[in-house]
Amino acid sequence: MQTHGHWINGREVAAERMIPVINPSDGGVMAQIARGGTAEIDAAVRAAQAALDGPWGRLSATERGRLLGRLAALILRDAEALAQAESQDVGKPIRQARADATACARYFEFYGGSADKMHGDTIPYADGMTVMTLWEPHGVTGHIVPWNYPMQIVGRSVGAALAMGNACVLKPAEDASLSSLMLARLAAEAGFPEGVWNVVTGLGEEAGAALTAHPGIAHVSFTGSPEVGTLVQSAAAKHTIPVTLELGGKSPQIVFQDADLDTAAATVMNGIIQNAGQTCSAGSRVLIQAPVFDRLVADLSARFGRLEAGPAERDLDLGPVVNADQQRRVKSFLQAARADGLSFAGQGRIASNAPEGGFYVPPTLLADVAPDHRLAQEEVFGPVLTAIRFSDEAEALAIANGTPFGLVAGVWTADIGRAMRLSRGIRAGQVFINNYGAGGGVELPFGGVKRSGHGREKGFAALAGFASLKTIAIRHG
Repeated sequence: MQTHGHWINGREVAAERMIPVINPSDGGVMAQIARGGTAEIDAAVRAAQAALDGPWGRLSATERGRLLGRLAALILRDAEALAQAESQDVGKPIRQARADATACARYFEFYGGSADKMHGDTIPYADGMTVMTLWEPHGVTGHIVPWNYPMQIVGRSVGAALAMGNACVLKPAEDASLSSLMLARLAAEAGFPEGVWNVVTGLGEEAGAALTAHPGIAHVSFTGSPEVGTLVQSAAAKHTIPVTLELGGKSPQIVFQDADLDTAAATVMNGIIQNAGQTCSAGSRVLIQAPVFDRLVADLSARFGRLEAGPAERDLDLGPVVNADQQRRVKSFLQAARADGLSFAGQGRIASNAPEGGFYVPPTLLADVAPDHRLAQEEVFGPVLTAIRFSDEAEALAIANGTPFGLVAGVWTADIGRAMRLSRGIRAGQVFINNYGAGGGVELPFGGVKRSGHGREKGFAALAGFASLKTIAIRHG
């Protein structure tokens, strides 16, 4: 059984305390990772600060970009090994893990190319004065990454931070740390100075809490639940440091009667079963206009009935959820749905040869769910889709905005005027019209409003979040 230590100051650091790594597909222990805490976080922060004070802080933006480009090439070289580790660690079908590895490389390519393109401005001011602005890194940035898309979220978070010249301390989720450790080793191979990229594995209440509370951290990036996000923000506030929070969603796909229903049905289904529904931007609510409600639900029902969940290596429609707690959580929502008499309009199956110890949940379609029902309001984070009936545009908008979340939305209609009105009226960070690219697009700014968080990742917008803007005013005549 493999044992993995922390990665601090460019080398592996062994630990006395360990955490078992569970394979979600069969429930068995497949490795061990180090269980860090305050001491390990402090060592990582000190190493990162030393890198900033040393060789990393002296590199030009162009040189930083070249290192990021080298890292991207190494990720592509080792993409299959990364995908295999991610698939086993998270439980997602191998083809999805391979797509994640490719996307991870693309993030580092993008941010490598953009590192020297965050330009300052000159500002017309008083006679005899020149005023300019420039971007400066925050310093040591903390990154708390969830278990559902470790490679992609490391890429979009750490990639942007490094492009702007920060040094990083990464705390991956204890349920999925393997790819984060592999990426840190590749960064060292690419030539990043020691201490620039540190990884401390462990529990959120220990290593994660120590990271957010550390006085040497200048910015925190967190992706996870709203409840933990509130704790992260509170801890950061004690040191008056900025945070980027991506906290999930209850994203609607709104289908009008004039939409291409076949394309919508396929996309709606894929939007909820990817990674077994464990996606912050999953389209977990489908709002359907009344005249085509029964037709679209029947189509979705047939599609759900053909779905099969099984071990990650089988590469079926979906794999298990990540752990036993998540399995219990999703099943509790389905039990509540049955108790409340909701209509189970469609349900997939678990493969007959799936290991009994795996954390499987059948993909489920619930129809005619009331907009204020718990299943239409709370983030299940599993392969559960609620279908909601609406009559007109105004009601659709009210239902779409009628949850505490605001991350992503989809609008399906042939009426471009309606599409634009809804895209303006929906309270969400991303709106897709006649498509649903949840999480897709390295170049597209991503983030939420309301309980879905604040700040933006991905695209050039992320770079501004990982830097401070300084104004310099010069009197010269």
